[in-house]
Amino acid sequence: MDITIFLFGFLFGFAMQYAHLNRFNTISGMATLEDFTMAKTMGFAIGLGAIFIAILVGLGLVEYHIKPIVPVANILGGLIFGLGMAILGYCPGTLPISLGQGALDALVGIVGGLLGGLCYTLLYEHIAPLRGDSLGSISVYSLTGQKPFLFYLITLIFGGALMYVAFLLHKKGGGKNYRWLITGISFAIINSIMILPGVFDRTIGASTVYPYAADLIFGHTDGPYFEKITPSGSFQIIFLAGAFLAGLLPALIRRDFRLKMVHERWEKYKGDSVPRRIIWAFVGGFLLIFGARYAGGCASGHILSGVMQMGVGSLLF
Repeated sequence: MDITIFLFGFLFGFAMQYAHLNRFNTISGMATLEDFTMAKTMGFAIGLGAIFIAILVGLGLVEYHIKPIVPVANILGGLIFGLGMAILGYCPGTLPISLGQGALDALVGIVGGLLGGLCYTLLYEHIAPLRGDSLGSISVYSLTGQKPFLFYLITLIFGGALMYVAFLLHKKGGGKNYRWLITGISFAIINSIMILPGVFDRTIGASTVYPYAADLIFGHTDGPYFEKITPSGSFQIIFLAGAFLAGLLPALIRRDFRLKMVHERWEKYKGDSVPRRIIWAFVGGFLLIFGARYAGGCASGHILSGVMQMGVGSLLF
């Protein structure tokens, strides 16, 4: 099973780096509205994946794994996470991939993320009441009362609209490279396979591994939060190890592995100071993971997997 998890992590990482979605310039370009690669890839992946998984649900082959809607946590956690992602220029799942390609600021972000995860663990019992009340696992599927016609109609409109917008963004950007499309299709297929009970019976996620790994490193393994996150954390640490290798191997084969702290888009807006980049990468990593844990998910768990299943909490995030 561990080999299978590692293999799927490698496939996820390979698809990510194939379209350069893991790179700082790509993700930060979305924040500055100069690069829509991330937005159109995720949009197409979510749209196509929503249709794929809905069909599997209709056939009785899978069940949805909907994250609960916790309005305060989803909104506040999403804002903190988004701020961290904009500063850092990576999301939890892309950090190990970029590290594999030599991005030293990704390493700093990982350290910041580990500390953010550790702090969340230590403060968990105090923070949990502040997250607000859970309204349960609500999705389009549950809201339609499991009425097949209405559910599939909404799913087709939702999925089709997202894929259409993805192509509009591609046209707006004047792009001729369709790597993003191949990656988007890959994400939809990977998630649809992973959710099968005979495979993993779970979807893609990445942020839980940070508090899990930090708790292991610092010996905080006897608390309620560590127990809660152990199933996901132990899975993700193998999954992201595969993603790391998917970043490293292509970089070595292409001979473009480079140790780099300051990237072009950061330099354009913030200058070429290495200490400044280290400080802000650390801060961004901390906010990224703390926000993800507060919200109960990240770009992979909430946006890619959660919205793909049309969960209301994930849409709110």
